[in-house]
Amino acid sequence: MPARPANLLFILSDEHNPKAMGCAGHPFVTTPNLDALAARGTRFTAASTPSPICVPARAALATGEPLHRMGRFFDNADPYEGSVRSWHHALRDAGRSVVSIGKLHFRGMPGDDHGFSREELAMHVVDGKGDLLALIRDDGMPVRKGASKMAAMAGPGESDYTRYDRDITAAAQVWLREDAPRQQHPWCLFVSLVTPHFPLTAPPEHYYRYLDIPLPKLHAPEQRPRHPFLEDYAAIMAYGDHVKDEPTLQRMLAGYYGLVSFMDEQVGKILRCLEDCGLGGSTHVLYSSDHGDSVGTRGLWGKSTMYEESVGIPMILAGPGVAAGKVVGTPASLTDVFATVVDAVGVTEPPPSGSTSLFALAEGAEPDRACLSEYHATGSREAAFMLREGRYKYVRYVTYPPQLFDLQEDPEELRDLAGDPMHAALLARLEARLRERLDPEAVDRMVKARQARLVEENGGREAVLARGDLPYSPPPGVRANWS
Repeated sequence: MPARPANLLFILSDEHNPKAMGCAGHPFVTTPNLDALAARGTRFTAASTPSPICVPARAALATGEPLHRMGRFFDNADPYEGSVRSWHHALRDAGRSVVSIGKLHFRGMPGDDHGFSREELAMHVVDGKGDLLALIRDDGMPVRKGASKMAAMAGPGESDYTRYDRDITAAAQVWLREDAPRQQHPWCLFVSLVTPHFPLTAPPEHYYRYLDIPLPKLHAPEQRPRHPFLEDYAAIMAYGDHVKDEPTLQRMLAGYYGLVSFMDEQVGKILRCLEDCGLGGSTHVLYSSDHGDSVGTRGLWGKSTMYEESVGIPMILAGPGVAAGKVVGTPASLTDVFATVVDAVGVTEPPPSGSTSLFALAEGAEPDRACLSEYHATGSREAAFMLREGRYKYVRYVTYPPQLFDLQEDPEELRDLAGDPMHAALLARLEARLRERLDPEAVDRMVKARQARLVEENGGREAVLARGDLPYSPPPGVRANWS
């Protein structure tokens, strides 16, 4: 438990591959500020997202609840609107200031109450509807156009997203200097950056340091694993149609890793401001991301799979009472943020079942813990479920073959053990443990029924297709660019 109630600065990035940090042992990426945070705090090495895509991950982050238990928020066209109680509601109702600056990716329509005392520079889904194409998950799934823009926009410079993150970082510093000193009780400032999410346009001082780096593992077509779920996703996202040569690939890699270093720079500015204001000794700091990014591994980009590059997330906790330089391998999840936040600032509201404070996990609680992730969105014909238990990761599909990885012996997930008779008993035990939480087939049916209703509510299949593709959500004040 924390030494005493204190303030909480929660910094969330978007699409940060958990391996892309110096403190995680990455061979070349430069993240000095996150490394320093990890050195004075505790890093969770088996943390994962409740869903490897933005809107569902952020709904589960807000509520501390898994998606199947809420029965909604399954994809990027089903955004959180405040109907399920969040940790923001809990803090505000207890009289604490809980302020959001930056990306939320909620519905954001008039009358929605997300629970914050104040929202600044909030990015929500477009038109309160988001990515309607994500609702179509049958044999007629439309090929998405984001892959072409991801390749075309990779390079040095500034984008709407880097400019947005500079504004978010500035606003966070202003709040720490002007508003934090006026608070009478421990507060929570939620700063949600949007990088390193594509477009892969990185400021030159960061981009050019990564122009000549090794190619991603298993990137060559003949090296890629064959699995029907991956083939579905690759066909819809069609990265192979646009990443045609090594120079394009190198630009994309430099863009992504340049954005990681750019994001780390913004984190450093916020943390230095915290210290300059004399708040470092009375403030916990939590850093994480909504999900990861494949960054070219297995020929994939973006999120949406259950490999560690996508479903894994960085997670660092520092501040009063938190052990310095500690590494914890107990599985953790963004759903644990609810319990962590109320614990940090001294609010007594019980968190949802399954949400465990990171303070407790850092002290050894629940060593036999398992964490769940689920995916029901773009590029998937059927649901995918991931159960992380200690060294093992079990991935369960509805009809496709399961996958099993031993992340202690095989951290790069190069050997799928699911078909090995030597692991049949382990596979059966993990299947039973997953079914203690949910029925995969029933959840898949429930999700698809809800998605079908949403398609009809939005004018039917042809109307959804005609609305078009939005490669990424625009920041506030920037017009959506449909294609």
